[in-house]
This record gives sequence, structure tokens and C-alpha cells, in this order.
Amino acid sequence: MFNSLLFTAMLVVFLGILSQWLSWRIRLPAIVVMSVAGIIVGPVLGFINPEQEFGDLYGPIISMAVAIILFEGSLQLDFREIRDLGKPVFRIVTFGAFIAWILGSLTAHYIAGLSLPVAFVIGGLFIVTGPTVILPLLRQAKLKPRPAKILKWEGIIVDPLGVLLALFAFQIILFFVDEEVTFTSLLLFFGAAAFATVLGWVLGRGMGWMFEKGYIPEFLKSPVLFAVVLFCFSVADEVMHETGLLSVTAMGMTMANMHISSIGDMRHFKENISVLLISTIFIMLTASLQVETLLEIFNLRIIGYVVLMLLIVRPLSIWLSTIGTDLSWQERTLVGWIAPRGIVALTVSGYFASVLLDTGFEDAEILTALTFALVFSTVVAHGFSIGLVAKKLKLANDEGPGVIVVGGNAFTRGLTHTLHEMKVPVILVDSTWRNLAPARQRGVPTFHGELLSEQTEYRLDMTPYESILAATSLDSYNALVCSTFTPSIGRKHLFQVSMEKTHDADLAGLRHTVGGRVLFNEKATLQELIRRVDNGHVFRRTQITEQYTYDKYKEEINGDDFLIGVLNKSGHFEPFVKDWEEVINPGDTLIRLTAQTKEVEKVKQKLNGDK
Repeated sequence: MFNSLLFTAMLVVFLGILSQWLSWRIRLPAIVVMSVAGIIVGPVLGFINPEQEFGDLYGPIISMAVAIILFEGSLQLDFREIRDLGKPVFRIVTFGAFIAWILGSLTAHYIAGLSLPVAFVIGGLFIVTGPTVILPLLRQAKLKPRPAKILKWEGIIVDPLGVLLALFAFQIILFFVDEEVTFTSLLLFFGAAAFATVLGWVLGRGMGWMFEKGYIPEFLKSPVLFAVVLFCFSVADEVMHETGLLSVTAMGMTMANMHISSIGDMRHFKENISVLLISTIFIMLTASLQVETLLEIFNLRIIGYVVLMLLIVRPLSIWLSTIGTDLSWQERTLVGWIAPRGIVALTVSGYFASVLLDTGFEDAEILTALTFALVFSTVVAHGFSIGLVAKKLKLANDEGPGVIVVGGNAFTRGLTHTLHEMKVPVILVDSTWRNLAPARQRGVPTFHGELLSEQTEYRLDMTPYESILAATSLDSYNALVCSTFTPSIGRKHLFQVSMEKTHDADLAGLRHTVGGRVLFNEKATLQELIRRVDNGHVFRRTQITEQYTYDKYKEEINGDDFLIGVLNKSGHFEPFVKDWEEVINPGDTLIRLTAQTKEVEKVKQKLNGDK
């Protein structure tokens, strides 16, 4: 319908990001929305066909995008993260992957009807899950740390291993069917894999060393890093097709475990790039499918294969490989169920389909349909079920969005105690034990440590917490906390107490670019809040009803009271801010800081009225 390459590129990017936003709004798995959008504009309506319109650029674009996505994912694989999960992760990515390969290959042969050589090639490929599908699901599901870490590590590590396994099976096939392929060819395959690993390690160490020594300026670090990632991928891939994925994974893991401070500064930029690439690539792949391929998915052999892969092969491989580990049966069940396939399976299966057909295996014609059936089925099944299954197994953080309060003082201790009594997930963070002791004695959850420290990332599970309230005595530190977490949490959920104004300070334009949203109002500095608590002010909770409306509430409260926040019916706590829009509904509970004498007077008036 549209012959413009520019229009196709625009529509692919636009639909990808629109799908991400729509999935966020309606709380559906983003990959499901993207897949449906690509199918509608591609094979259903025929608006675009990226594979035809991009021509020879189609393959390289997807390959480079996958390399960047895999590198970004492997850059998060810090070994400190799995100190207590090393054995289960090792078992799953080795024994579990091997069992899944054997069982998956036999299923492809006996159920899908593929010949044994083709079945063992595609069986090796289908052990991959990958960061393109796992990471978006983990962001949405909010699992507890242990199962989330296992799924993340498995997805990223097994991604290149699955491709190598498929390549190894293909080399073995050529060794037996092609007289020109000798034992030397097999040795070259292992040599190419070793070269890819060493290349990734060398480039990772080299980039880390240059970052640490300051040989690359800050504004060039991200561009240089991405250029080197593409260089790493392309060189390894030229030596042997598809080994580039192993190379960039090795590079990312090497840099992740060098603990380079500037890597953290670039992480949010790389995450944004990955979201854009994942969105774009999924639209391109699904929009390029043919109607015949979609119809072939409903072949009974393919349906049977997908069902067995979902219900037998994956769960059995995880249960067998994790025997003797400290994983609970709930964790083994969840990990055994969640295994969505994604971009790598779709792209690499197309490569193997063509080379297997050229080699003379005519049954490889159904590989594209078989792959998409498995990818779409796992994405839909696992995308819609991961939250429900995690809740049933009690592996999800199903409490309402929580609050991290930074700074231990009289005001924050009173606030966290009040929120804790109201069943709001809350934790008080301070680097001084003395400031936390009174809160601990009252049963309030606390964390002793520096929130901005790198170690805190591995000691404090921040999954249950949606917002941060910075209320220390240092305005600059409060602003630093909010600015640091802006990329990951969003400024909407970052708050700090009003800054202390001195006679020579001009802070008028500072709050628009630095720090979080101002809590309560301009007068509510930390010193003023602490002074009121020390003078006997208390946190009073009032529930709004149909009879006792918010308008009546505002008439009764004193103008000197500080409105602290509102806990709505769904359990979400929202602090009041200077620019807050007043939207209060029946069932919401309001919190304010008020003088205790007023509370006593109200009690006396009520008692007198009862008499």
C-alpha cells in the first residue's frame, strides 16, 4: 500500500513505542501487544512488509539490534547478584539446557515430524529465552528477587549457548552428509567459539581499562561503547556465523564484573536504547510474516509440539537439573513454567531454514511456522500467566506500592510508623544506627546503609517500592538521591522536603531541573516538621466517606496543619506535594500532622455531645 521506505521505518518505530505505552496503560505484556500490532499491519492488512522493503539491510539491522540488546542485558550480570544462587543458575544453564535440547529434539522428531538432523538443530536453538522477552516480563511481573534473578541470568546466558548448540548440531550433520566437511571443520567450529569468547573478554577488559583511566571523555563513552559492541559482534560473526552473540555476551559480562562506576551512569541510556530496539525488531519480524506461515501454525503436528514443549519439556528439564539445589518447589515450578522465546529464535531459525534446505533437508520448510508458533504461544501463555502463577506460588510482591523514606529523624520515624500501621510497605533508610533504633523498636522495617552505594543494589530489594521520600538534614543530599533515581523510578515518584532558604540563596530555578517534587508545601522544611513532632504534634488518619466528604474535612482542619498524604482504596499511598491536584474519593484515608491539643479538644467535644 505504501512504497516509501521512510514511511515503513517510521511506522515500525511508532507502532513499537505505541505498543509499549499501550501495554503499560492496559497492563498487558508488551511483547503480546507488539506481536499483535505487527501481524495486523503486516500479513493481515498488508500495509508494510519490512523484509521486502528493507531488502539486504533487513538481516544486518536485526542482527545488530539483537547484539546490542544482548550486550545490554549481559552488562547487568554481576556475579555478586547470585552469590546464593550460583549452583541453581549453573545447573539450569548447563544440565538444564542439555536436557531441554535432547527432549526438545526428540519432540520435534516424533511429534512435529522433522527428521532427526533437522530436529536436533532446531532443538538446540529452542532452548533460548533471551533478554528481549524475559526482561520486559520481569519488569511487569515484579517477582521476588530469587526467581527473577534466575530467569534473568538463564535468559541472557543461554541465548548465545542455544545458537552455538544449533550450530554444533548443524556442523555434525554436515560432517556426516557432506564429504567436504572433515573433522578439521569441527575443530574450526570450536576454535571460532573460543575466539569469539576471547575477543569479547579482551574488548571488555580494554574498554573497562580506558573508562577507568579516563582515556574516553564522558560525552563519548556511550557512543564509543556501542561502536565497539558492533565491532565485537561483526568480527566474531564474520569468523563464523552467529558466534557474534557469544562474543558480545562475554564482553558485557566482563565489563559488568569490573565494577566500573561510569557503567552505572550509562545504564539508563542503554536500557532506553534496548526498549526502542526490542519494540522495533518485534514489529519488523511479525509484520514480515506471510499469511501462509500464519495458517500453517494451525497444523496439528505443530500444535502438539508446542503443547509438549510448554507442559513437558521445559518443566521436566528444570526439575531434573535443579535436584539437590536449595530452590523451593514453588521456585522450581515458576522457573519451569516461564520460558518465552523471542527475537533470537525467530531470526536464527530463518538462517537455519535456508541453509538446511540448501543442504537437502526439505522438511526444514516448516521451521518458520514452527518457530513462530512456539514464540507466539510462549509469549502469550507466559506473558499473561507470569503474574497470576507468581501470586499463586507466593513469589510475587503482591503488596501495594511501597515507599522508601530516606533519613532517620523524629518526623520520618513518626511517618513510617503511621504508614506501617496502615499496612503500607515502607522502609526507613539511614547510614547511622542511632537514627534507626527508635523505629526498629516500634517494629518499622529499616535498612542500615547508604542508599546511593553500589552495594545497596544487592542488599536491598527495591522491587516492592514505587516511590522515595528524601528527608535528611542535607538539602543537597536529598536532591542527589532524587536525581540519581529519576531514570529508574521517574520524577513523579520522587519527593524531598522543602529546602531551607538562606538570605543569600536563590533556589527559584533549581527545583525544575534538580531533585524531586517538594513535599507538602514550601513551609514544610525538615526543621519545621521535626520541631512540630518534638512539640507534640501527631499524625492523624481520617477516612473520607459519602457522608463525611473531603470538603467537610477541609473545613474542620486547622490552617496550620500539614497535609501529609492520602492512602486510596487500592492501597496506594500518595504524598501531598506543592502542585498536587486534589482528587479525593470516598474510601480514601487522609493523613495530616496536627497539634495533639486539638485532638484532645475534639475528643472532649464528642464526649460532651454523647452526654
